[in-house]
Amino acid sequence: MDIEQKAGYQAIDRICDYYYSLEKLPVISEVEPGYLKQHLPLTAPEHGEDFQIIADDYQKLIVPGLTHWQHPSFFAYFPTGCSFEGILADLYATATSNPGFNWTSSPACTELEALVMDWACRLLGLSSEFLNSSEVGGGAIQNTASDSALIAVVAARSLYQRNNPDVPLTSLVIYTTSQTHSLGAKAGLVLGLSVRTLEVKAEDNFSLRGETLRLALEEDDKRGLKPFILIATVGTTSSGAIDNLPEIQQIVQQHPSLWVHVDAAWAGVALACPEFRDKCHLQTINEFVNSFCTNFHKWGLVNFDASTLWVRDRKHLTDALDVTPPFLRTKQGDAGIVIDYRNWHLALGRRFRSLKLWFVLRSFGAEGFRAYIRKTISLNQMFAEFVTATDDFSLVTPPSFALSVFRLDPKPKAPGQPPHSLESLNELNKLFFARLTARHDILLTQTVLNGVTCVRLAVGSTRTEVAHIKQACELIREEAALAIQEWESTRLHGRS
Repeated sequence: MDIEQKAGYQAIDRICDYYYSLEKLPVISEVEPGYLKQHLPLTAPEHGEDFQIIADDYQKLIVPGLTHWQHPSFFAYFPTGCSFEGILADLYATATSNPGFNWTSSPACTELEALVMDWACRLLGLSSEFLNSSEVGGGAIQNTASDSALIAVVAARSLYQRNNPDVPLTSLVIYTTSQTHSLGAKAGLVLGLSVRTLEVKAEDNFSLRGETLRLALEEDDKRGLKPFILIATVGTTSSGAIDNLPEIQQIVQQHPSLWVHVDAAWAGVALACPEFRDKCHLQTINEFVNSFCTNFHKWGLVNFDASTLWVRDRKHLTDALDVTPPFLRTKQGDAGIVIDYRNWHLALGRRFRSLKLWFVLRSFGAEGFRAYIRKTISLNQMFAEFVTATDDFSLVTPPSFALSVFRLDPKPKAPGQPPHSLESLNELNKLFFARLTARHDILLTQTVLNGVTCVRLAVGSTRTEVAHIKQACELIREEAALAIQEWESTRLHGRS
């Protein structure tokens, strides 16, 4: 057996061993900043090293510096999808490395992506107008939701400028909300465009309402500004909020030049389950939005990266992004009988990501995929019930699919005692979260919702079971009691 085979078998064995032992590892890395430069030289070696030494150094130096996103007690951010199908698909794709910029560079890469994006489109219940087979709309796999949003903004800007050639770039405005992911602001930075943030309210569960959009459009019209795209969200990062797309649709009917992009990076895969489609406003999405994105690499079992972007009219993408020098021209592309995906995104080359999505959807099947989504939502509901049943906790927003946002909110101990101030409760929750982050056996993240400091718990690991939720509840209860004790002691000393 040659060295390549031995190294390959060993790598697979070690990956398997990693997952077998994952639950015993700390969730978050325990290394200190700068740890790695203490172990690595400042320059690459002049002569090649034995591969076994390299592989052993990965185990010894790199694995201790990893935060384990697939750990069953990882509840931070949003999940990062992972399955053995995705791992092996990535291995196959890497083994046949090619840039995939046009059909000729590897026909299978282009054709599988077109077909598997149609699979995913149908799985989520999206309109047939978004199918690649429609030859009008279609979908492509991007790096991340940030890339998908940037591409949508580029396409929307190009369309608006073609239709309104006399409008200067300085007048164009991107609309986001105060709960939109930072991708909206970053798109403005990259493209040198103004971004207006529309405020959303707690009483609306942080959802953008139609009236807010209407007033903003009227104000900007009076100022001579031209909003050309709204980035709406289904499942915001901080709270899982869903913008009121039916109300937005009513307003946009009066403003047909406003492109609507729906960022459903996390929650979009829940559309695979028919019972969640009304909540996500699927019918409205199918009726009027220009582009839609969800990340199968978040809550969709596919290893990073696999952000799926669909557009209602592919010509808007290619009109904005098609650059075809002579050396990239092919007879198939010139004849218009194939998709050249390089014109559907910002870069030239692209990874063979569709192989991962193909492997996962075939192995799990639609029902297996739905079962995973439903399981994680059920586990989150279990946690939410713990929060509502515990006197010292409260939910800040209603549970959103597999996400709960909560905070410590102890009731006054004496009858007639006034409720705690927001400032005081925020200090308590900062203290509480600091205690949680000091632990290495669980990981959550914090957020601030309109001035309210709170904690997020998101379920997503395929390895998370009921026992891990129960353990999380106990750890959180334990740290909460200690945080309250420290908080009360500080307040008492502050008054004396």
